[in-house]
Amino acid sequence: MIEKIRALCIKYREIIVYLIVGVLTTIVAWGCKFLFNWIFYGGTALPTVAQNTVLSIVENVSGIAFAYPTNRRWVFQSKNPNILSELLSFIGSRAATWILGWLLNMLMVNVLGISVFVSTVVVGILVVIGNYVFSKLLVFRSKKPEENP
Repeated sequence: MIEKIRALCIKYREIIVYLIVGVLTTIVAWGCKFLFNWIFYGGTALPTVAQNTVLSIVENVSGIAFAYPTNRRWVFQSKNPNILSELLSFIGSRAATWILGWLLNMLMVNVLGISVFVSTVVVGILVVIGNYVFSKLLVFRSKKPEENP
């Protein structure tokens, strides 16, 4: 039984570690967002469009700052020597999911009147999935060694 569990952990290591790092990234990003909300906006549950945008930027920037090094090192174990290019790809992919998340958050909070706390959770789940797909397919993709002629 233990060998089966070990084999599954090895087979799905990347996804398991991504989920762990994703939870930690979410804690950091949401912590920064809600702390900023509490300090500057009194912890409002229904921020204005401008406040909601600022909170979204705070959340995304803090998430990227935590997620890039942890994804590079532990999730995808990247050995890419061009860190700047990889980082820019990572930021670009996170910007794409941020725009999607921001639009969904605006819809939920500012149009539908759903609490920022509820919308953050719903949007967060969708963004985590999108971030994994972009990271796997675009940012940390493994390059196959060139075949010798």
